[in-house]
Amino acid sequence: MGESQPPRRIYSAHREKQRRHILATAQTLFDQHGIERVTVADIIAASALMRSTIYQYFSNKDEMIWALVQQILEHGNAVRQQILENPPGSVLATIAAIFTHLGNELVANPARVRFMAQFDALYAHDWSAEQLLALEAHVFPQALAPTLAALGRAGIADGSLHPDLDPALALHSALNAAIALQRRLASLGERVEQEYGQPIERLFADACRMLLRGLQAP
Repeated sequence: MGESQPPRRIYSAHREKQRRHILATAQTLFDQHGIERVTVADIIAASALMRSTIYQYFSNKDEMIWALVQQILEHGNAVRQQILENPPGSVLATIAAIFTHLGNELVANPARVRFMAQFDALYAHDWSAEQLLALEAHVFPQALAPTLAALGRAGIADGSLHPDLDPALALHSALNAAIALQRRLASLGERVEQEYGQPIERLFADACRMLLRGLQAP
């Protein structure tokens, strides 16, 4: 029994490597050509894998899209949990750290951010809220809304957040605004820089600074 474990682990690792290769190929094509223009046949050709191999992992393009969304949500949740478990100080400083992570993603992984912007557009008319909520329930150990509400109450209690803020609304609104801007800037990239004469990371950082000022206690 024990002798079969190493080959089984090797096989599992091989399958996971192939799955990641398929998703990486799909994400690259989605970024280059747009999700709606890319077909499964395109992904098969670019991956250099057999059609039958692809279909062992994903039965259609939608499954690939949602698998990529899950990967990105898991990555973001891991970073957010690390910040929440090891806060840099006050709640306001914690929110600033989350915004800093979003800014780092904008610079270091713009293709990933652009993918989520494309996903948002498709999600708006192709899929239901129940699908995304089910995925979030799977990825997040704790629901995001009550976590942010608790963080808001803690920030009012520690004196770093404005006492007039609605804890159930304020941080959710600020985070949604930051994410929306991050995805817009990643999608438009150089066009925004040409239009406003500033790099996207500076525009994002300054917008986050204004959001934090709106949250900050007087």
